[in-house]
Amino acid sequence: MPRNETHGNMNERCSSCKTDIFEEKELFWKQKSVLIILVSGIIFGIGLYLEFLTEQYLFAQVLFIAVVLISGHHIIKKGVLSVWRKRLDMNFLMGFAAMGAFLIGHGEEGAAVIFLFYIAESLENYATERARKSVASLLKLAPEMATIIKNGKEVKVHVHEVKIGDILIVKPGDRIPLDGIVTKGISSVNQAPITGESMPVQKIRGENVFAGTINEEGYLEIKVTKKSDETILSKIVKIVEEAQKEKSKTEAFIDKFAIYYTPTVVVLAFLVMTLPTIIFGLEFSEWFYRALVLLVVSCPCALAISTPVSMVSGLTSAAKNGVLIKGGSYLEEIKSARIIVFDKTGTLTEGKPEVTDIIPLNKYSPM
Repeated sequence: MPRNETHGNMNERCSSCKTDIFEEKELFWKQKSVLIILVSGIIFGIGLYLEFLTEQYLFAQVLFIAVVLISGHHIIKKGVLSVWRKRLDMNFLMGFAAMGAFLIGHGEEGAAVIFLFYIAESLENYATERARKSVASLLKLAPEMATIIKNGKEVKVHVHEVKIGDILIVKPGDRIPLDGIVTKGISSVNQAPITGESMPVQKIRGENVFAGTINEEGYLEIKVTKKSDETILSKIVKIVEEAQKEKSKTEAFIDKFAIYYTPTVVVLAFLVMTLPTIIFGLEFSEWFYRALVLLVVSCPCALAISTPVSMVSGLTSAAKNGVLIKGGSYLEEIKSARIIVFDKTGTLTEGKPEVTDIIPLNKYSPM
C-alpha cells in the first residue's frame, strides 16, 4: 500500500491526526498578520501626518483607504457574506461604520476602526495558536512508533497499526506507546505525565501501564488493551481540546447579543436618517450625517473582541504554567470560588526529593 494512502487510513482512525498539530508553525513575528499590521500601521501613521500636519487631505484619504483594504479585506468579505446569508454580524457593522466615517469626512476614524479590529483578531488568533501548542505538548508525550513482537521478531510500526492483544516491547528509557498490561518483566515506571506523581511505580506481571509514561529500568513486554485513540492520554487531550472550544457565559452572551445588536443599530441609523426629514421636514444631508455618526460611534470593536481574547489568553497562560482549565466557563467561575483544594505533589511541592539536612547518627571527638 502506498505510504500516503496508509497515512490517510491512520488519520481516519485517530482524531488527533486529523489536525496539523505536529507541524512546525512560523514564529509570531514572521507571520503574515504581523507584516500586515506593520505595513498598515506605517501607512496609517503617514496618513495622519499628511492630514493634520501638512493638510494634504486628499492624499491622506487615499492612504486611509489603503489601510482599510490591506488590514480589512477579510472583514469586509465576511460582512458582505453576512448580508448574503441574511444574518448581519459584527464584521458587517465594522465595514459599514468604516464606510460611514469616510462619507462624513473622517477617513482616519474608519481606518482606525478596521486597523484596531484586525490587531485584536490577530492577537486572538495568536492566543488560540498558543493554546493549540499546549495540546500538542500533551500529544507528544506518547511516541508515534511502537515495537511489537510479530512472527517471533521485533517489528517497529506506527502506533495506529498496533492492534489490541499485540505484544509491545519497551526497553529501559523508552516511553510506553499504548495502554496495556505487563506480561513479562519487572521495572519502575514514571507515571508523572498521567498521574502527576513524581515517584516511579514498580510494575510487575499483570499490572496496568499507560501511554506516555516512561519505563525507567527494566525490560517490559506489554499486552495492548487500548487503541491509540482510546488511551488515557488521548482522552485527556480530547477533554482539553473540547474545553478550549467551550464558551463561557459572557462569551455566549456576547455572541447572542451581536445577533440582535447589529441589525438594531442599522435600523436606528436608518430611522435617524429618514424620520426627521419625513416627519419634521428637516434637512436630509444633516440627518444623513448624524446617522453615519451613529454607525461610527456604535461600532462594537472592544465588545466583540475583548471577552474571547481574555478567555483564550487566560486558558493559554494557565496551560503554559502547568494548569489545565477545562474551559472558559470554569475560568470565569473562579471569581466566585471561596475554597480551593490543591493536590500536594507537583502543586504545593516540586515533586523532586532533595536533601535538606544531614544528621550524623554518632558524634566522634577529634583524635
